[in-house]
Amino acid sequence: MTRRIASHYALINGALKRNMVIEVDDRGVITDILETSALDAMASVEFYPGILIPGMVNAHCHLELSYLHNKIEEGTGFAGFARAIGAVRNNFTDEERIHAAEVADARMWNEGVEVVADIANDSLVMGVKERSKIEYHTMFEHFGLNNRTTTPLRDIASQHHNASVTPHSTYSVQEAPFRELCGGEGLLSLHLLESDDETLLYKKSGSLWDWYERRGWECDFLHYDTPAQRVAESIPENRALLLVHGTRAEEQDVRVVAQRTERATWVLCPESNRYISRATPPVEMFRRLGAKIAVGTDSLTSARDLSMIENLRQLNGLCDAPLAEMLTWATYNGAMALGVESNKGSIERGKAPGLVVVEGADLHNLRLLPETTTRRII
Repeated sequence: MTRRIASHYALINGALKRNMVIEVDDRGVITDILETSALDAMASVEFYPGILIPGMVNAHCHLELSYLHNKIEEGTGFAGFARAIGAVRNNFTDEERIHAAEVADARMWNEGVEVVADIANDSLVMGVKERSKIEYHTMFEHFGLNNRTTTPLRDIASQHHNASVTPHSTYSVQEAPFRELCGGEGLLSLHLLESDDETLLYKKSGSLWDWYERRGWECDFLHYDTPAQRVAESIPENRALLLVHGTRAEEQDVRVVAQRTERATWVLCPESNRYISRATPPVEMFRRLGAKIAVGTDSLTSARDLSMIENLRQLNGLCDAPLAEMLTWATYNGAMALGVESNKGSIERGKAPGLVVVEGADLHNLRLLPETTTRRII
């Protein structure tokens, strides 16, 4: 059975267009896209006030940390946040952790998330993801200066669909495993330039350097000038990668990575940045340099909720990007970054991207409002 779906606007080819009707079959595949000036005269059209967009792509999430919602105080800063997680994360049962992941997954689906790039440290909630209606791409995260073998995580990843192993960051992984994983296969995601201490470490100063010195931990990667240089010199030119947060990224960092690969996407998670350190990503700089931008939610440990529209709303306050461009960050750009654009991320014939309505936006000025929400239609 074919459904005809319409709204005030629809996101088509990166633009918000009026008078569009989307025909979808019972498998969710788009069979036709019609433009009409006589919508009222067309039979059997379901009309939803707002903006029709494809299902969204959450390009950075930690679903397994959903059980820590409201357990970490806001504004602790990067180091305080890491210490707080360590202090509370063992206080919960497996059942509590799984239930929290199920609740978070269901809410993301209902709000219109179609695909998620998810970071994991173990396999406890993999069953939740495998049963989900959302398409998950899981990256098991290698972490620890004293952890030089990637074999255990590789063994776990090999047991699951759409799974790979990735380094956590440029400050927490020694050179051999970092280069091994950057040269591997599957999705690659790095927390990059989230705090000043990451850059200062490469200058042998700052709180990270002091902490490592006190613990007697040596870093065998400080011959690089900057974290961005380490990334650029470690990845193959054709390797796609997600660079997450970037709140402390500068022009030279973006240029260094871009000179190496055209397949880097900067994933912005402003709610998480606000929650942890009150930092903001340099959105206009990324736009000016032509960097690819996608959007993530991070985890419920460091966010009030896993709302893609809330993250877009915060980005809207940091840049002059038109609404169509920002909606593209949350849909097609994320799909491109994850390599699923052939079937997800855009409203095109033959695709099954899901359909979502953005409700409560300012349709006259095409802006998001505090009351704007998203709801899944298909």
